[in-house]
Amino acid sequence: MSNPEITPEVIAKHGITPEEFERIQKILGRDPNFTELGVFSVMWSEHCSYKNSKPELRKFPTTGERVLVKAGEENAGVIDIGDGWAIAFKIESHNHPSAVEPFQGAATGVGGIIRDIFTMGARPVFSMNSLRFGSIEGDSDAAKTNRRLFAGVVAGISHYGNCIGIPTIGGEVYFDDSYAGNPLVNVMCLGVLRHEQIARGAASGIGNPVFYVGAETGRDGLAGAAFASRELTEESKEDRPAVQVGDPFREKLLLEACLELLASGCVAGIQDMGAAGLTCSTCETASRGGTGVEIDVNLVPKREVGMTPYEILLSESQERMLVIVHKGQEATVREIFEKWDLPYAEVGTVKDDGKMRVMEGDRVAVEIPASKLADDAPIYNREVAPKKVAVPLSVDSVPEGDAGEILPALLADPSIASKRWVWRQYDHMVRLGATVLPGSDAAVFIVREAGKILAATTDCNAIYCLLDPREGGKIAVAEAARNLACSGAVPLAVTDNLNFGNPHKPENFLQLREAVEGLAEACRFFGTPVTGGNVSLYNESPAGAIDPTPTVGMVGIIERPECVMTQGFRGAGDAIYLLGEVLDGACASSGLGGSHYLKRVYGKKEGTPPRLDMGTEKRLHDLLRELIGGGFVKSAHDCAEGGLAVALAESCLSSGKDGCGHLGASVKIEGAGRADVLLFNEAQSRVVVSVESGKEKEFLAAVSRAGYPVSRLGEVAPTGRLSISVGEKEWQWSLADLEFAWGGAIGRLMA
Repeated sequence: MSNPEITPEVIAKHGITPEEFERIQKILGRDPNFTELGVFSVMWSEHCSYKNSKPELRKFPTTGERVLVKAGEENAGVIDIGDGWAIAFKIESHNHPSAVEPFQGAATGVGGIIRDIFTMGARPVFSMNSLRFGSIEGDSDAAKTNRRLFAGVVAGISHYGNCIGIPTIGGEVYFDDSYAGNPLVNVMCLGVLRHEQIARGAASGIGNPVFYVGAETGRDGLAGAAFASRELTEESKEDRPAVQVGDPFREKLLLEACLELLASGCVAGIQDMGAAGLTCSTCETASRGGTGVEIDVNLVPKREVGMTPYEILLSESQERMLVIVHKGQEATVREIFEKWDLPYAEVGTVKDDGKMRVMEGDRVAVEIPASKLADDAPIYNREVAPKKVAVPLSVDSVPEGDAGEILPALLADPSIASKRWVWRQYDHMVRLGATVLPGSDAAVFIVREAGKILAATTDCNAIYCLLDPREGGKIAVAEAARNLACSGAVPLAVTDNLNFGNPHKPENFLQLREAVEGLAEACRFFGTPVTGGNVSLYNESPAGAIDPTPTVGMVGIIERPECVMTQGFRGAGDAIYLLGEVLDGACASSGLGGSHYLKRVYGKKEGTPPRLDMGTEKRLHDLLRELIGGGFVKSAHDCAEGGLAVALAESCLSSGKDGCGHLGASVKIEGAGRADVLLFNEAQSRVVVSVESGKEKEFLAAVSRAGYPVSRLGEVAPTGRLSISVGEKEWQWSLADLEFAWGGAIGRLMA
């Protein structure tokens, strides 16, 4: 690649505005050369600098008694889990790469988030994901494209996770036309470490050598950070070079080598070469350390000949790390990396001048103040559209549907249906820690070396966020905490992935601001500090922006093994209760606003989402943990998408194994109003539990002490049928038929 003249067209192609170019000139005291322009373009992209979202991110609560490493300080936040043990966890996106090359886009997303975790000194123990695609139903070209993207993403996640030996133990998958052409691939990873093992990404110690370790640099992933900071267009297929290519086997070697290197005590600082590659790792370590770093690109291991400094610095080739080593201990690096058969090279030195300096032999290719590059990107306060008052849905505008037909249709909706087709492709049992199989309210993982039981979930109802971003943000946090409570866990902290459209459009920025403020309010209320995460903007295709999707990843801890709870009914004759209102009063005006029933049956995303009373929600979580800890309930499942009827059906269908041996239920619901509203509204703060008949008195006493509303719905039945009565109406469904609708829906569509 030649070094073209710096023209307005070249500047604009790098995503740099005229005002930003003037800022660069002032920082340097001169015009940048072509390589320096590329360096600024990636480091000042939204993906790396958060220049459009940073003012909003400051609204999150980030401190707490368990927080050991705060959001923004390092590659991932770290939370104390007791007895000298800690967890590092984070969620990140690989949306744009997955839209262009789904297999490698998703695979390298997994590889990148795993590196963020072991860079902290933690051993990764499990992964999760939150995925969104356009509709996969029908024979249209769009549906075929969405199925191709879905299959490719799942295969990429499966390939990388299975090969590296880190289980993928849970997550979520949704389908909506707003994601057609712009799928969301959010991947989360969690690792375990001792407090004293926390590693830092700072270039400390003047004169310390800088080592490049891991895979050789190639031209794949070139300028991927800048690619992820613009809208997808019909021409995005030309951006395939911006999609990295991953090698999970080499990452496994790199993981083990880096953890051994950290344990040796010779590391002064370590940084993953993720977004912006060698550029980011060099300037960020220098900025964090208050030092400078000088490297020579001629010393960087390369797998392609003739690579220019521009290409070497902007490449996002995978499985690479930058390590600052205590001077005099270089031999340890060589010994460990030769043992693991990995490339390595001493490429530079920590300096005292605060500069990121890149040499090409004797020639200076780049010389930029590191802190200005890493931390002084322009910050924008974008125009915000006026808030719109959501119009409540009038129930009279929705024809009353027949529950006998609606329930199977909802269960067959790919967003609600079992994700068995997905998680059967993941090795969720490697390491033998997943004590709850994928498909329950939250994943549960036993960390045997620490003697701890962790629960984790990812949640976001994007329909709610579209209709009311602030309320949708609050509900995302509340539902995550509710899912953990249903599993017996106390929530610890949150990581989030903010997926939105182009921030230059005022209506999109309004969605971002409102959602962040809703998330922040709920995180403060539930005591779950935000430990970090990712902002992914510009999620638009030519058809328009995605629905706002602020995905919440939440981790909790379960005190005792006997407190681990799942959603499936467990014993015939057990009583079935609903904790919460049959129909929440705040929802009574419509009951169905923002519901999956309204979308699935009538094709509408209208009205106001259900209102959340956080005090009521918190009382429910505390009550659930008390009931589970006291041994009063045998199963617990939250009412979410599809409402009460779907929750009851899922509790039946989750009682068996892959379609066999399901327990049924006989239920009678007391409530005024239309049966479809009672059965399929999505009022918040509700959980279906089953109680052993001999413990009902103790159960009700505990609920009464908490002052929480409760209704006895019926009993778990040994027969393979679900029977629901509302007033004088009764419906019965064969569980075999419901299993066909729910359990096999995605598999049939993907066949």
